[in-house]
Amino acid sequence: MSDQTLGARLQANLRTLTWLDAARVRVYAAMILVAYVPMMVKVFREATGTVGSDFLAFWGAGRLLATGPAARVYDLAAEHAAQMAAGTGQMVAYVNPPPYLFLAAPLGYLSYPAAWIVWALAGWAVWFLVARRALPGAGAAGALVVLAFPAAYLAASHAQNGFITGALLIGGVLALRRSQALSGALLGLLVIKPHLALLVPFWLAAGRKWTAIAAAAASATALCLVSLLVFGVDAWRAYPQSLEVSRVLMDQTGGEFFLRMCTPYAGFRVLFGTTVALYGQAVITVITGALTCLYWRRAPTIEAAGAMLLAATALASPYLFSYDLPFLILPIAFLIGMGRREGWRPWEKTLLVLIWLSPLATRAAALPLGLNLMPIPAAILVALVWTTWAPQQVKQ
Repeated sequence: MSDQTLGARLQANLRTLTWLDAARVRVYAAMILVAYVPMMVKVFREATGTVGSDFLAFWGAGRLLATGPAARVYDLAAEHAAQMAAGTGQMVAYVNPPPYLFLAAPLGYLSYPAAWIVWALAGWAVWFLVARRALPGAGAAGALVVLAFPAAYLAASHAQNGFITGALLIGGVLALRRSQALSGALLGLLVIKPHLALLVPFWLAAGRKWTAIAAAAASATALCLVSLLVFGVDAWRAYPQSLEVSRVLMDQTGGEFFLRMCTPYAGFRVLFGTTVALYGQAVITVITGALTCLYWRRAPTIEAAGAMLLAATALASPYLFSYDLPFLILPIAFLIGMGRREGWRPWEKTLLVLIWLSPLATRAAALPLGLNLMPIPAAILVALVWTTWAPQQVKQ
């Protein structure tokens, strides 16, 4: 067989990927899921050893809440003293707003290793129960595709909050068909990490979901007010201190920080500097926001419109890390569902496999390459959703 013939056959194979059926998907996803076990053991040992983990910030905040006024969670000296009890010798500043303390508070009653395990595994489970509904009727293969999503592994291995925000984003989108009030209430809870909801108000307004907008505003306001009552006004007064920590991080001129971020802003910052990064990200945010709003006119379903929202969010937010990306399983699941029902477009299945792998692959390659390439698969995902449409109006 000539090289030319072999190349043509390989291209034809990648164009359709017909051999990747449900049975093979089950096997490959299960293999990846099993591979996560030793990987999680390794990061757990590092997190509880001398390397530490982002989770130190949440656990330390929980310990401070258990022993004194909530405002101390924003005091770097108090945070350092609390986190030293973990025995890692490391310290991570707590920078989340006071409503997030409802999640951190219970952690202070557990040892650091136990809290790390509970947070990672419970978060994975909650996210899976919500995200699984994005791919109905796909059986065990669909469940494993969701459960083994590499972005889920990243959220667990960092013991970060991507599971919580991912569940809120996915749950908010999926709930919109049956209840605008529930959808808005879930999306409003993203006040705990508001930059992930950057496009949500515009998306809801473009879809004329006024009840959802009101519910989101009420949910966010209520959570802030309850946190004010529970944690006190001093915690809210102290919160701006955490913004100084964020400012110091964003003022860095080099190092690994911007390589760990997975946004266009971070890529522009590494390649061209601050000014180009700011303007470049602004342009991309406006474009993705416009696409998200315009897609309501051509989306076949509300779920399709939600898939565009979450795909665009990965590009629109300037401050995003790979462990924030579990929400991307919804647009991926939407496209898988469309492919199974309507037939696969050329190259679509291959591209979805690569996009599914991309959160972990781009994260692993970022430091050796000197650039985080996650915006590229994110942009392809937006394009795939945008070109999936039906001429009828959105089904209400």
